[in-house]
Amino acid sequence: MPRTTRYHESVSRIRGAVTLTHLGLWAERATRAFWPLWSVLLLALALLMLGVQDLLPLEAVWTLIVVFGLGALVTLGLGLRRFRWPHRQEALDRLDATLKGRPLQTLRDTQMIGGSDAASVAVWRAHQDRMAARAAQARAVSPDLRVSQRDPYALRYVAVLALAVALLFGSFWKVSSVTGVAAGGQGLASGPTWEGWVEPPAYTGLPSLYLADQSGATLEVAEGSRITLRLYGEVGALTVSETVSGRTAEVPSAAEASQSFEVRQPGGLTIEGPGGRSWQITLTPDTRPQVRVIDEITTAARGEMSLPFEAQDDYGIRSGEAVITLDLAQIDRRHLLAAEPEPREAITVPLPLPISGSRAQFNETLIEDFSQHPWANLPVKIELQVRDDRDQASAPEVIAAPLPGRRFFDPFAAAIIDQRRALLWSRENAPDIAMILRAVTHRPDDLFRSAVPYLRMRTIQRRLESFADAGMTTAQRDELAAAMWDLAVLLEDGDLSDALERLRRAQERLAEAMKNGASEQEIAELMQELREATQDYMRQLAQQQREQGEQGQQQAQNPENMMEMTQDDLQAMMDRIQELMEQGRMAEAEQALAELQQMLENMQVTQGQQGQGQQSPGQQAMDGLAETLRDQQGLSDQAFRDLQEQFNPNAQQGQNPNNQGRDGQQGQGQEHQQGEGEGQGQQEGQGGGEQQGETGQQGGLADRQEALRRELERQRGALPGQGTEAGRRAQDSLEDAERAMDGAEQALRGNDLPEAIDRQAEAMDALREGMRNLGEALAEEHREQGGQGDTAGAREGERQDPLGRDTGNSGTVNSGEDLLQGEDVYRRARELLDEIRRRSGEGARPEIERNYLERLLDRF
Repeated sequence: MPRTTRYHESVSRIRGAVTLTHLGLWAERATRAFWPLWSVLLLALALLMLGVQDLLPLEAVWTLIVVFGLGALVTLGLGLRRFRWPHRQEALDRLDATLKGRPLQTLRDTQMIGGSDAASVAVWRAHQDRMAARAAQARAVSPDLRVSQRDPYALRYVAVLALAVALLFGSFWKVSSVTGVAAGGQGLASGPTWEGWVEPPAYTGLPSLYLADQSGATLEVAEGSRITLRLYGEVGALTVSETVSGRTAEVPSAAEASQSFEVRQPGGLTIEGPGGRSWQITLTPDTRPQVRVIDEITTAARGEMSLPFEAQDDYGIRSGEAVITLDLAQIDRRHLLAAEPEPREAITVPLPLPISGSRAQFNETLIEDFSQHPWANLPVKIELQVRDDRDQASAPEVIAAPLPGRRFFDPFAAAIIDQRRALLWSRENAPDIAMILRAVTHRPDDLFRSAVPYLRMRTIQRRLESFADAGMTTAQRDELAAAMWDLAVLLEDGDLSDALERLRRAQERLAEAMKNGASEQEIAELMQELREATQDYMRQLAQQQREQGEQGQQQAQNPENMMEMTQDDLQAMMDRIQELMEQGRMAEAEQALAELQQMLENMQVTQGQQGQGQQSPGQQAMDGLAETLRDQQGLSDQAFRDLQEQFNPNAQQGQNPNNQGRDGQQGQGQEHQQGEGEGQGQQEGQGGGEQQGETGQQGGLADRQEALRRELERQRGALPGQGTEAGRRAQDSLEDAERAMDGAEQALRGNDLPEAIDRQAEAMDALREGMRNLGEALAEEHREQGGQGDTAGAREGERQDPLGRDTGNSGTVNSGEDLLQGEDVYRRARELLDEIRRRSGEGARPEIERNYLERLLDRF
């Protein structure tokens, strides 16, 4: 076969690859030669789409046309000079260069020697056959379109970026307007023309309207929109008349080529002349924003004000503020407030706005602390006002109320705050204030509990007298006001490091709150402070008892003359006091508080004389949680048996009948935890047989679950060790247990036993975790107290936790035997897990046992 024939056959087989490579050469050379041209054209198109020709004067438009025209001609000439016409053979050569051995070139070669030798000819033909097969595998070569070496400053990307911006924010409709602008005053062969558009305010988020596309005779636009018109052609051929801008002065000529005005009122817009249009424009009014207070002002115990409000606007609120002014007409101008007040600027605070989401309508709460301001607890007027993006202000929302601030329940601290207010009211009151403070501190023994506040008081008094004689400056007044505030806070809060002092302080503050009519929030916070102070005081008494040791035993009195009281009893009394206060029965609450105070004072005398017959608070808390855990386990077992009976009513016939008796005991223990006394517990034990038929009812289980949750909530409120990290973890774990119990209760009421069992398992896990953390907290307290053993509570027959381990004196769990250490722990765990798996697979075992083993496997 002639070499040319074989070559053409091979080329025809790869015709597609050759064509694509040829086209790639065209694209490559065109790109390298004409990239400046298309960069200029893209930049010009972007400017036209953005409407630059409509914003510039006619001279500037013509200048740009000439510049871009010359630029296009120059770049076109350079491109034609650089461009080389790609031939098909060049495509074949490029394709051949990518193949191993250049097979296409080989097919065009001729055998130079050995043509008369048959063996040599056969080898040559075999070689060409291999080259033909290799040439058939050719693939098109990608063009090299990179021009970075020719465009080191990446100017082509500037043009591409401008076009992308124009595509996003411009319009192809604006490109045609350049013909009218370029025609200018020369006129158009086709006659004059115009274009225009309406741009709503940016804050409305509404789109622009192109007037040529508006077919209706009525046009509704947002108030504040801007209308822009461009008139092209002979001057005077087209004129504009409008009544929507309300302009009266400096009105441009009706035939001016470029006009722009804002829509301020409804009216008409007419373009008179060839191709003119007319519209009747109506306004979508931008109404003023609105703001209103939606609830009463509340004050926290520490003085923070909370003022909920609602604001709304057509498009969105931009800002808002609250202005607080003193209401002099409502102030009782007596005593030190009789003088004229020193001028003070109104308090201005910004209103909180939503960080995300719409601001067209929202509810927020203004939270500020004005406790140290001179106007605190004085009548003021609070004016709320908001503004929209058009700077329209809402009608003021004015409320009159005392400016919220911290309330001081200690009489001496409240008196210091009154004198501080008088000093900030007017510096002319300084001599009278100094005289009052001198009279107060004349006999300080019965007034001050320690030397620290007395010394501070004397310092304030001397500086006040000195500044008053020399003429008090504003800075000196503010310095004294800050010192008086610190002194009042010290007198109000006291030295919290002393438990007894803190307890007395909490009792006094609560008593003052009862007399002064404190709010429910203040009552709740003061009651919580009393609970914490009582717990600290009990721990201090327990530590004092441990330190006295044998001396306390020797001084022990006859137990018949003493009344035992647990921390649960104290907690119940405090709950009762809070309930009476919330119901408004202040007289009964004051009487109950006096009884509690007397009992705590007696406890101070007799606690160290009771010897070692009582448990410590930590031991009591640990025993209570252990009892709760046992009762929860009993409830879970009963729910599991009820679930088995639902699927197989005969499954429980062979079970131990003592289970029912144990259920009765659990019911008795539950009632005992609810604090109903031993007598009722015995009645429940006697009536356990009557309740045996009801234990399978989910309503009874749900009631028992609810009672158990309430018991845990009460125990958590009296939990010791709250000042430590482990104590906080114990609180968190018990809160998780309460939530799980609540879920179990709801599931039981919904007759969803599987869900109830799962929630009960979570509650038991959380209880165990809480007991472990509580043990760590008690152990930490024990170490801080010198490592002495807790001698306050060894009773006969120490209780055991649900795992059968003895609970230690400090509240920690002790197994009574050495635990495995190191690798033995993991080995033993694997052995136990394998044994559980083996037993769960034995079909001969009872179904309830296998279900229990499967529950263990699912958990671990």
